[in-house]
Amino acid sequence: MPNDKITAVGANIAEKAAMIWNVADMLRGPFKPHEYGLVILPMTVVKRFHDCLLPTHQAVLDTYEKVKKLQVIDGFLQKASGYQFYNTSRFTFETLLADPDNIESNFRDYLSGFSANAQDVLAKFDFDNIIKRMVESNTLYLVIKEFGSEKGYLGPDKISAVDCDYIFEDLVRRFSESFGEEAGAHFTSRDIIYLMTDLLLSEPDLDTSSMTVYDMAMGTSQMLSCMEERIHELNSDIEVTCFGQEFNPSTFAIAKADMMIRGGDPNNMRFGDTLSEDQFPGFTFQYIISNPPFGIDWKREQKAVEAEAARGEMGRFAPGLPKISDGQQLFVLNGLAKLANKGKMAIIQNGSPLFSGDAGSGPSNIRQYILEKDWLDCIIQLSTDMFMNTGISTYIWVLSKDKPAHRAGKVQLIDASHCFEPRRKRNDITDACRELIVTAYGEFANGKVYGDKNGIYCESKVFESVEFGYNKIVVERPQRDEAGNVILKRGKPVPDTSLRDTENVPLVQDIDAYFAREVLPYAPDAWIDHSKTKVGYEIPMTRYFYEYQAPEAVEDIVARITALEQDISAGLAELFHKS
Repeated sequence: MPNDKITAVGANIAEKAAMIWNVADMLRGPFKPHEYGLVILPMTVVKRFHDCLLPTHQAVLDTYEKVKKLQVIDGFLQKASGYQFYNTSRFTFETLLADPDNIESNFRDYLSGFSANAQDVLAKFDFDNIIKRMVESNTLYLVIKEFGSEKGYLGPDKISAVDCDYIFEDLVRRFSESFGEEAGAHFTSRDIIYLMTDLLLSEPDLDTSSMTVYDMAMGTSQMLSCMEERIHELNSDIEVTCFGQEFNPSTFAIAKADMMIRGGDPNNMRFGDTLSEDQFPGFTFQYIISNPPFGIDWKREQKAVEAEAARGEMGRFAPGLPKISDGQQLFVLNGLAKLANKGKMAIIQNGSPLFSGDAGSGPSNIRQYILEKDWLDCIIQLSTDMFMNTGISTYIWVLSKDKPAHRAGKVQLIDASHCFEPRRKRNDITDACRELIVTAYGEFANGKVYGDKNGIYCESKVFESVEFGYNKIVVERPQRDEAGNVILKRGKPVPDTSLRDTENVPLVQDIDAYFAREVLPYAPDAWIDHSKTKVGYEIPMTRYFYEYQAPEAVEDIVARITALEQDISAGLAELFHKS
């Protein structure tokens, strides 16, 4: 989708979301600001359901009268409604508002008329207790009236599935901000998602018979809907089946509601913690697209994760476990375990998985596993300030289990940190930026710059996978007595732990040759304790793309200081002359 269209649609989305959020005006007092979302989010889902079902409402009522005594009626009513869900209540928002004296009982009747899958969505919001609070505060009728107005209309003829996703995302973001939570934990902007989809779908020989897509931390499922949209832009006849898991009840409810409205299988939207309650054991997927939380600890899931790791290759976390304070690499391993043999994954991470952890540590072992399997295809560094409320650098990792021959054994790094356009609150990947990045990815060139280095550009470099590996060797030196003699034990020098050192020797270099060249000339009595040698992997992107900036010439510095001194002297002279 062109960025100008994204901007225009985004403005409409923001306007509609702002209108919905303005319902909060009538909640002030009975509800605290951080509780507004408890009313607004489920009411938005209910109204979206209502407006989708309204054109077929009478047909559903007529069908219900014919089949209500049958043992199984779901199929008949779904066919009548045109959706995976239905409502058999006689009420609509219009008739609810016509009887204000009985608004609670009538509204509950309306909600109880929903099919079981819609009831499950509302249960995740704990909506029953919220209704009680609205009744006690005399706000239920006012809220229904606001949502029932013309400006509160959310029917699919006016609001597309993708647009509705973004309305929900905007509402969740506002709700998170009122809680003081990181809004970025719930919101991935559309420009980033479209870059990810284009990277995943860039292969010229895509299998277009059918596609499965999985998001392991789906939020409100916007990545899935955008991926489906992008695939259908390529070929509207491709059958796309989406799967997702989410552990936040409200965002899960929104995702399931969205799937029901879009005509997909709502059973593919599953609730639970991905790390500790995998809802898709044994499943594999052709595409995985995800923005899992980063910088979040996994203490809550520790027992289950460690038990899964103990299963070895039968589990998802056999290669190793990251530090307890940051679980994002666990999501990468989960994705790889669920990636089909010819599958491809795009996942967002911060900088930590590139280099955290020394040789032999969990993070390093995970990198080693991915690189030695030759599954890491490309890493794209985005600019800072790409996400709400955080200025950190972020990276898109592209992983593939079926690299084309010319990419086998190699990893592409793309520095796209200069490829953005600043907006009011964040940086944006424009159409031109996305085209540069996707072109760089497709061409797979080493040392090539795309765009203008004085403006918007990205740079591509290609490395052999083995170049990221190293042997960490332990260098020992002997203890000596007061006379300077080497202390021996059983004929061997005793190591002096105070002089012990380590060296990282690139895997592509011979350890003994490196030692003879880099260590022995400066410490001729040193030796390597080969029993302590460990293999490590890191991907220091900053170092690979570092550009030396020559310091300012001494003459220029002196001239600048002299000019400043003269300016200060002149100012002082003028001051004292006036006084």
